[in-house]
Parts: sequence; C-alpha cells; structure tokens
Amino acid sequence: MKLINRRNALKIGGAAAMLPLIGSNAFAKKDKVKAAFVLIGTPDDNGWNYGHDLGRQEMITALGADRVETTVVTNVAEGPDSERVFRELAQQGHDIIFGTSFGYGDAMLKVAKQFPDVKFEWATGYKTAPNLSIYNARFHEGRSVLGTIAGMMSKTGIGAYIGSFPIPEVVMGINAFHLAARKANPDFITKVVYIDSWNDPAKESDAARALVDQGVDVITQHTDGPAALQVAEERGIIGGFGQGADMSAFAPNAHLTSIIDIWSPYYIKAVKSLLDGNWKEGGSWEGLAGGEVVIGDYNSKVPANVIAAAEAVKAGIIDGSVHPFAGPITDNKGTLRVEAGDVIDDGEFWAVDWYAEGVEA
Repeated sequence: MKLINRRNALKIGGAAAMLPLIGSNAFAKKDKVKAAFVLIGTPDDNGWNYGHDLGRQEMITALGADRVETTVVTNVAEGPDSERVFRELAQQGHDIIFGTSFGYGDAMLKVAKQFPDVKFEWATGYKTAPNLSIYNARFHEGRSVLGTIAGMMSKTGIGAYIGSFPIPEVVMGINAFHLAARKANPDFITKVVYIDSWNDPAKESDAARALVDQGVDVITQHTDGPAALQVAEERGIIGGFGQGADMSAFAPNAHLTSIIDIWSPYYIKAVKSLLDGNWKEGGSWEGLAGGEVVIGDYNSKVPANVIAAAEAVKAGIIDGSVHPFAGPITDNKGTLRVEAGDVIDDGEFWAVDWYAEGVEA
C-alpha cells in the first residue's frame, strides 16, 4: 500500500501531459485491481477517515493482497487540489478511485469524463456518470437512536449538534437527531453550530465550550474528531456521541455510544465487481438494516430503560415500523413540512433545506 500525504507536498505522477486512458475493455475480468482512496484527513482521526481506511484494509483481507493493490492519499482539500489528485491517480493507471468526501464531487465528475475507462466512486455523492457511482450510508438512522438517548437523558432539555457544513447529509442528521429527542421530551431544543470544516479540533472545542455555557448537557457532532467529546468529559456534562467510530477512549465518562461506519462491505463489492468484469454505474445507500451503520456499545451510565428505548428505535428502523421522518413535522418557522401519515422518502431527502421545530440554527 502506498500512502501519500498532500500536506507534505509529495507529488503523484510526473509533469508529462495528462492524457485520458482510452482503448481498454472496461468490462474485462482482471487478475488484479489497482485501487486508490482519497481522504480529506488522515486515518488517525479515529472517525470518518479512520472508518474508510479500515474498510480499505478489510477489503484487502477479504479479496487478497495478490488481487488488489491500494494507494491512499491523505489531507486532500476539497477544491482545485482534489481535481489534480484525481487526475494524477487516473494517469498513474489506477483502475478504480474512491473519493471519500462530499466536496470532491465536481472534481470527480470532471476527471471521470477525461478518463472513461477508470471507475470512480463518490462517497456521499448525489450524481452519477457512466464510469462514476455513488455510495453513502443512512447516518440519519443512527442519529435517531442517538436523539432518543439525548432526549431521555438530558437534564436541561438542551442538546447541541456541531456540524461541518450545511449540506443535505448534515441537515438530515440534525433533524433526525432532534425529532427523536422530541419524542422523548417534547420541549427539547437542539442548538446547531457549523464550524465550516470536517475536522478542526480548535473550532470544535470552542463551539462545544460555548454551547455548554448556554445550558447544553448533551452534544453530538457531524465532524470527524473527538474534540467535542473531550470537552464534554472536561466539563462533566451528561455526555456525547462518537462519530464514525468508537471514540470512548477519548472520553470514557462522557462517551455514551457511537455511530460506527462500516465501509468494508461496499469496498469489497465494488472492487470485486471490477475483478469479475461486471462493475456498473449505480448508487448504494445502506443503513442499520444493511449493517453499514452500527450503534456502538453503550456506556454503563446509560440507564437500562434508555438502552431499551434506543434499541427499540433501532429495531423499528430495521424492520420498517419506525421512520426517522414520519409526519407530522413542522419546521422551526411554523410551516407544516410533512403531514401526518406521510414520510420524507428517499427522493425528497436531498431537497430538505429547513430545520424541524425546536432546532436553533
């Protein structure tokens, strides 16, 4: 495995003209696949990037190191730098390239057109192309479980959600968390702060401290590291939740449970399809039922009745009897958004640009 860190200014490829790879049979079986993974951070974040890299490692174990070779490029910012990275990886002869952040989309779509025989996979994306597929996980399902715990355990009735960017995936998570908390406590308030970054420990810590000063006693996050949890530990509040991986080591008293992302099934499937010669453009969106979203172990401080309620929500989502966005839902400006008996379906999720009643954002 080759690992390249962009912050150390290491170059991929050379200065030769960047020409698209054309003329090969895109659907022929392969004896070995060369796969690249582009990360916005580093695997040692113990969160989002860690989860993707663990999935990569488990994919190699499942398929065999003799059948797949991987390159990992870390600290690739969303924007022009990512376009250069994707182009250089394609030029190097990688068969499939996984871009693991929402903001890589424009760059991937552009480079995919230039290299039609290279397969591209966009994590949390929303648009496909003949050689570009998308894959995501139903994180909002896990947020419903966390919201249930927050609503039942909070003493102040005020929770916090530290977000990265106000994109659909994050807005979904905020609303799912809040709506579940309100089922346990109809007066629950969720205060939202965006830090305009996927991983900025200083900003996350500052936001968490300010929120605790405003009466928040339960914190969740849609950022990649454990900084907010460490503030929860430091301030002695009820607690918070890990994002992407088990973060209990960073806050053993405050860590109530985690949403754990399991990416290996998708990575195994995608690379195997290339080995077998049957890769197809498409989309994947699995959640609790598919095993790509897992709820971690519960802290011993979480009461038995709260665990039972959280497990009931999880089981209901899995069997289809519970929907995170079942109506009636009114937004925080008083507009009825989802009528009683209706739900926000898969095709409508990505257009949600409002917050549920009781969310302060």
